[in-house]
Formats: sequence, structure tokens, C-alpha cells
Amino acid sequence: MKPLFEQPMPCPVDPNYLCPLSIRKTKDEEGEEAEAVFSEQNVLISQLPREINRIMGMLNRNLSDYYEQLQDYGIPRAISQWIFLSIITYTVRNASDHTGTIEQRAARINRDLRREGSLLINVMRGYGVPGDLINDIFLDIIEMTLRNMEGQPGPSPGPRPEPGWSDWEDLGGVLTSAPAVASWQANRLDVFGRGQNQALWHKWWDGSRWSDWQDLGGILTSAPGAVSWGRNRIDVFGVGQNQALWHKWWDGSRWSQWEDLGGILTTAPAVASWQANRLDVFGVGQNQALWHKWWDGSSWSGWEDLGGVLTSAPAAVSWGPNRIDVFGRGQNQSLWHIWWDGSRWSQWRDLGGGRITSGPAAASTGQNRLELFARGQQNQLLFRTWNGNRWSSWDSLGGVITSEPAAVSWGGRRLDAFARGQNNHLWHIWRS
Repeated sequence: MKPLFEQPMPCPVDPNYLCPLSIRKTKDEEGEEAEAVFSEQNVLISQLPREINRIMGMLNRNLSDYYEQLQDYGIPRAISQWIFLSIITYTVRNASDHTGTIEQRAARINRDLRREGSLLINVMRGYGVPGDLINDIFLDIIEMTLRNMEGQPGPSPGPRPEPGWSDWEDLGGVLTSAPAVASWQANRLDVFGRGQNQALWHKWWDGSRWSDWQDLGGILTSAPGAVSWGRNRIDVFGVGQNQALWHKWWDGSRWSQWEDLGGILTTAPAVASWQANRLDVFGVGQNQALWHKWWDGSSWSGWEDLGGVLTSAPAAVSWGPNRIDVFGRGQNQSLWHIWWDGSRWSQWRDLGGGRITSGPAAASTGQNRLELFARGQQNQLLFRTWNGNRWSSWDSLGGVITSEPAAVSWGGRRLDAFARGQNNHLWHIWRS
């Protein structure tokens, strides 16, 4: 294993500490400003400047949000560059010492780097960066470096959907809110949105074709939220004119009337279900915190305050019995997460990854699997996953969306995502 620090150079954090990096502005091989060059005193590094500077240029383009995240903790850009360059350099030096998939090699390199490069971690911790975010940054940069060394593409905000995703399709309608979607069986989708008359509108896929739009009435002041807890069952929620939570459901043969469930919400609601006849509904209250109300099969609970400070509507999903994951955008415009593990609620956690410009949407394709969507800074649809061990970075699915997305999985790897487009129509993209 080649050590992280080999040649004497002053560290930009602590001039009394010697590290191999010197930061100054330069150009990478594509003419992009890379703001990094390595000391000629370091013989090993001087043999790889183009490779390392090329990868650093890729990081500056594709993982640039990490600069902003660390800046939120007070870390100057020059120190962030030193950290990122150190991770890239260590990975390039030690990549050939490991075998396996990129993910397996990244995990081993991360383990060794965290042991040998404790200064990097201590600097970040000194600024108050959470351990989970430090680990995510290390793994994302190591994986990006390995992929680029092998000619594989890394995360990109480009306009093309990622492999496996369809093109976008226009499903018509005129929406005045974000959509919501639920699925009660394989190859079945029920999509909802607020129409021009402020009523709830409904469109569904029956396995072979899309229906026309159906007006379900009501007067909504928010986007809807929807979920299914069993075959031919759908529950839909929205905020009414009195700012309370309102509820309407399909029982397999007809739609109910609207019922007022009280509360005062300032965002659209989100809803999840972890077993038959169980509903957990969430919304943001007047104090900007997340509020929760649930149906236990016989009665509705009161409202409970789950804390946090959210700047968007929440998203909620369940991947197993007595498990709920809830997401929202925080004050720093990044994705935040809280979960119920069957006995208690976790603390709020900042998942990082950069700024999003909408509330999130959440889906699950299996036990301990989570798929998240949000609108990016170029109004594109962003996508990231939890694979049971760690979060991916955001990838772009392209498009130009003008609302929060909605998403659901009806089986296997299948994901369906929806959003309002520039023409106010419902737009759809899916992964089979």
C-alpha cells in the first residue's frame, strides 16, 4: 500500500504539516479550469499529472456540489480542493492493489484511506462535517476516480436519461400542481394532480393503455399525495381551503366523499403504508417541522411533531413491515432524511449530494432499497439510490420539469416517475 503523504510540501490547512499537494489555478487537458497542480518535488505524482488533473476536472464538473456542501460548514474552497485531490491521488496510487467490482475496490480503498489519511478526516470533523457525509464524499470520489481510470462514465448532469430508462412521454392534461402516483398491482398506475378548477384529477394505466382524465372533485390548495395498501385500494390526500388535511379513497367499487382530518399544513402531504389498512401521513406545519398522523386500522391518531426544518413538501415510503422513510429539503437546500425503525424515530440526517430545487419523491424496489427523485438546478429530474449500504450521488434523467416529481415501483426493478412539464402536461419516464 502506497502512503498518502510521501514528499515534504506545506499543507494549506496547517503549514507545519507536510503533504504532497500544492494548489494553484491551471487548465486541464480540455481547457477547463482545474485549479490543481502537483509539486514537481513529488516524483511519483509528477509522472501522473495529466491523469490526476483530468480526474480533478471531472470532479469539478460532476461533483461540484460537494464544494458548496463543505462551504456550508465553513470549509474554504482551497481546503476542499486539497481534500479532494488527496483522495484522487491516493486512489490512483493504490487502485491496482485491489480486485473485484468498482464498488468493492472503492470500499477497500476507502477503508485504507480513512486509516492512513486521518488528517483529512480530522480537518473535516474540525469544521463539524458529519461522519456520514465524510464517508459519502470519500466513496463518491474514489468510485468516480476508479471509473474514470477505466474509461467508465461517472455521474453526469447531461440531458440524456441514464441506461435502462425510457424517453420522456407527454400524458397530457393541464396540471396546477405536482402529481402523485400509487400502484395497487403489477402493471397498474394511478396518477393524480390538481386541475385548473382546483379539483383532484385522476388518470390511470390499466396494463395496456392510459385512460382519459377523470375529475374527482374537491377544492385543493396543494398537490395531492397517494398510496395503495391493498388490491384495488387507493387513498388520496390533499390540503383543503382551510389548510387542513383532506382524504378521499377508492374502496374497489367507488370513490368516497372527502373527509376533513384537521391540522394546519403549509405543504402538500405525503403518505406511506407498511401493511394492510395502515396509513402514515406527513406534512409540514406552521413551524416548518415535519408533522405526522396515522390510521391504525380503526381510528386516526392526533398529530405529532417530528421536528426538523423543511423548505419543501415531504416524501414518504415504506420498504417493509413497521418501516417508514421520510425525506424533505432542508434549509441548506439538500436532501434530509428521517426514519421509523419499528420502535422509534431516528434523528434527522443530511444526505448531502448538493442542492435540489424541489421537494423529493420516494419509491422502493425491495427490502432496504430506496429510490429518490428531485428537480435539479437546471430543472432536470435527478435520481439517487440507497442500495442497503450507502447512498449514491445524484444522476440526471434529463427532461425539463416544473414541479416536484412523483414516483412508484410496482415490481422488480420497475420504477415510474412523473412530473409536470413546461406545457403544464403530465410527463412520464420509467425504468423497466
